[in-house]
Amino acid sequence: MHSTSYYQDIIASHFENLTIDKQPDNLYEPIRYILSLGGKRMRPVLTLMAAEVFNTDCQKALNAATAVEVFHNFSLIHDDIMDDAPLRRGNQTVHEKWNINTGILSGDAMLILAYQYFEAYEPKIFRELAKLFSKTALEVCEGQQYDVDFETRDNVSILEYLKMIEYKTAVLVGAAMKMGAIVAETSEENADLIYDFGLNLGIAFQIQDDYLDAFGDPKTFGKQVGGDIIENKKTFLYLKALEFATLEEREQLLHLYSIQPSDNTDKIETIKNIFNSSGASLATQEAIKDYTFEAFKTLGKMNIEEDKKTILKSFGENLMGRNV
Repeated sequence: MHSTSYYQDIIASHFENLTIDKQPDNLYEPIRYILSLGGKRMRPVLTLMAAEVFNTDCQKALNAATAVEVFHNFSLIHDDIMDDAPLRRGNQTVHEKWNINTGILSGDAMLILAYQYFEAYEPKIFRELAKLFSKTALEVCEGQQYDVDFETRDNVSILEYLKMIEYKTAVLVGAAMKMGAIVAETSEENADLIYDFGLNLGIAFQIQDDYLDAFGDPKTFGKQVGGDIIENKKTFLYLKALEFATLEEREQLLHLYSIQPSDNTDKIETIKNIFNSSGASLATQEAIKDYTFEAFKTLGKMNIEEDKKTILKSFGENLMGRNV
């Protein structure tokens, strides 16, 4: 098994050379654009890593990894439309660069393209990949709907929030790893364990993403800082702030999350101050660590060599060490 950077280089080179030479241009150019923006490409890297964890050449998992990344970017196009987000990875979102209709249709095409990459595999593996992919894709949609529903609810619990991010984000991370295991034709137990590793890492990643949305540097984060606050999203930070805040802070927080001012600058800064003063920021950082360590505990149950566990753990540590 190789270092994380080895798989990152393979994925970077693969997507740099990936050609979607189809017509009409107005459908496929936005697809080429979103895929060219790069990003961490964590999910396809994990697919390649998982294949080699179970002693299979990562090149065999490249089509599955491509499917995962194409699907992920499809979901980003549609999420950005729903959130009216202006930036993705520091660049214009697809619907801003073109228009909403183009974003919807190009996103739809990406979902179909993702499935087509599984056609490179023999029937048994194709069936297992497609079954997992369909289950995961539906869960991602369910998670997105929970996320939308929470925007207009004042009684979202921490458990409900955790279920939402598990579906919206973490299941795709777990599936990305399990797809590598499926391609490697390892045991069902191993495949399930590496799914759980990815799932817990994905939950930690999303809680951290919510934290960075409030406190990240736009130069390194790549998205609009404060976007979740503007959209009144009930993130872990917000829910912990409600739990820990004084009565005065709680009333102020509830009020600010019920309005949509034309200028959100003051709203964002006031809410961030409450996140800090209430202890919600610290609690969120602790939760990130807890789920990361839960993922690492899963590694101990896997029947793989110790050096492979070390590489997977190192990947998780680097992922959780993103710049803020």
